[in-house]
Amino acid sequence: MIEQKFNQQLPNTGHNQPRIKQQYRPKNNNQQTQVKWQSKQSETQTQVSNATWQIRTENNLKIIPLGGCEEVGRNMTVFEYGSDIVILDMGLQFPEEDMPGIDFVIPNTEYLKGKEKNIKAVVFSHGHLDHIGAAPILLKKLGNPQIIGRPLTLEMVKHRVEDFDKNSSKKLKTNYIKDITQKISLGAFTLSFFQIDHSVMDAVGVILETPVATIIHPGDWTIEKNPIGKPALDYSHLAKLKRPTILMLESLGSLTSKKPVTEEEMLANLYMLMEKAPGRTIVATFSSQIERIKQILEYANRTNRKVALDGFSMKLNMELAQRLGYVKIPKGVIIPIDKAHTFADNKVIIVCTGAQGEEKAALSRIVAGNHRFVKIKKEDTIIFSSSVIPGNERTIQRVKDNLYRLSDNVYHSDIIDVHISGHSNIEGIKHMLKEIKPDYFIPVYGNHFFLKEASKIAYGLGWHKDKVFVPDNGSVMKFSPLPGSGQARAEILKEKVPSNYIFVDGLGVGDVGEVVLRDRQMLAEDGMFVVVAVIDKQTGKVKGSPDIISRGFVYLRESKELLNLTRKKVIEIVEKSTGSTTPQKTDGILTIIGSNNLSYIKDEIRNKIGDFLFAKTERRPMILPVVIEV
Repeated sequence: MIEQKFNQQLPNTGHNQPRIKQQYRPKNNNQQTQVKWQSKQSETQTQVSNATWQIRTENNLKIIPLGGCEEVGRNMTVFEYGSDIVILDMGLQFPEEDMPGIDFVIPNTEYLKGKEKNIKAVVFSHGHLDHIGAAPILLKKLGNPQIIGRPLTLEMVKHRVEDFDKNSSKKLKTNYIKDITQKISLGAFTLSFFQIDHSVMDAVGVILETPVATIIHPGDWTIEKNPIGKPALDYSHLAKLKRPTILMLESLGSLTSKKPVTEEEMLANLYMLMEKAPGRTIVATFSSQIERIKQILEYANRTNRKVALDGFSMKLNMELAQRLGYVKIPKGVIIPIDKAHTFADNKVIIVCTGAQGEEKAALSRIVAGNHRFVKIKKEDTIIFSSSVIPGNERTIQRVKDNLYRLSDNVYHSDIIDVHISGHSNIEGIKHMLKEIKPDYFIPVYGNHFFLKEASKIAYGLGWHKDKVFVPDNGSVMKFSPLPGSGQARAEILKEKVPSNYIFVDGLGVGDVGEVVLRDRQMLAEDGMFVVVAVIDKQTGKVKGSPDIISRGFVYLRESKELLNLTRKKVIEIVEKSTGSTTPQKTDGILTIIGSNNLSYIKDEIRNKIGDFLFAKTERRPMILPVVIEV
């Protein structure tokens, strides 16, 4: 931006821009002449100084995670070289238990305000919500920059944008990656790709080459051993990229030492359970597990079974995959969920969403008895073909507990391998580091302890601490060239960019801040206590008895003594607050209560009744005083 202003305002001298670095030096040593020249050119000198700063720093690469480095989800990373910006992913984070009423959380893009025109593209690595979920909000906010991704990923983004704001997907500037070998020029960045293994189709690794360094980012990834129908992936070619190289590696598996199950083993277990199922089979999995759903459909077709898909997002993703030619659904295998009861139970497989215990997902409605067409029977077989996303442990456990009460046949990865994780383990991280041999390693995606454990893996392989960076959200990692060395000077700056939570609640984006959330937490913990007092503005006395409304604090009918004491306390507080007030004449009438004194009375009620109730109950509800003058 500074460089642009300089070009607009500085008179054309006929010199090339790099010569701005040269300072004017008069041939003689007459200090007065030099000062006089500086005074005439002071404005231009300031512009020269600013432009010089821009030139000195424009060959620096900055990597700034706006989310995903202190939590699971909300993944979004900014790559900035000079005035060019490339963004990787725009994910959401599902609310935690201390976020009552919040639908989801998205990254803070305050740093990009005023830089919207510098954004060359937003690249989406794959279609999971923790990588595309915030796109409908953030793309619009950033002026709808070009988006790049594989076909299924971008179709998922388009549908999410359309669901959020009808007809808005027409404004998207889409660039489909049709060939994994293609390269795209994005200003100072050259974007290319590499194949990865993950639990959703069309996942892709990203390579960003800049004049100062080459970034390698697989997004979410795993290493599949003996995959069915495709060769095992080799990453050694990434070691040959232009150096220095920076590997940013998702680190959710940094605590997992368990040997990963192969796809062949997983499918054998899954088919065995479905074959032996005495009644219906209900498979709960992620809506994006298109490959898994495809395998279940093929099994059903071979064994003369029917499959009912349940869950809006699951049906939508299968339609997209079918339209793109990724899945061919055998004719007559899929049936509507409302027709499942017309077939023999042991010939019906229901594949549904809700494996993470999501409140409105199909499995949760089935377990709660709220599903219109499916009721759990004792002989039903329920299979969790999914992993536990960190943070969802308690929610999933509640669903499992309820299912164990309803069915005698519940299976999950704790007792039999019926799922392949989309995330690798400790050995996988070691494998990637050894094969790619990066100059710098940045563990990302996960809570801080995941990243720290991933860094320890690198240290154990001989990486020096000055070559490994563990970022927080908002950290600015800066890479500057070291001429002639083929390396870069790397550092994490002390200053951070804004990265606090942006809450989405209904149609509101960011209007629920920390204060509102704290109020909700207080209401959820100790409830609300409303005190309504009517005061005579001429005498300052309370008229009648104060009304009290309690919600989530005490049950009024069983707390009459406490309420009577509270009413007396309110009267005492009001009359003490008004007793020392000098009457004022307003429109010829002497009044005790003025607007300033009214606020004071409310504050006194709020503070003293709060202390009083805490002394009596050791609970501190939200006190809402209502004072009415008559």
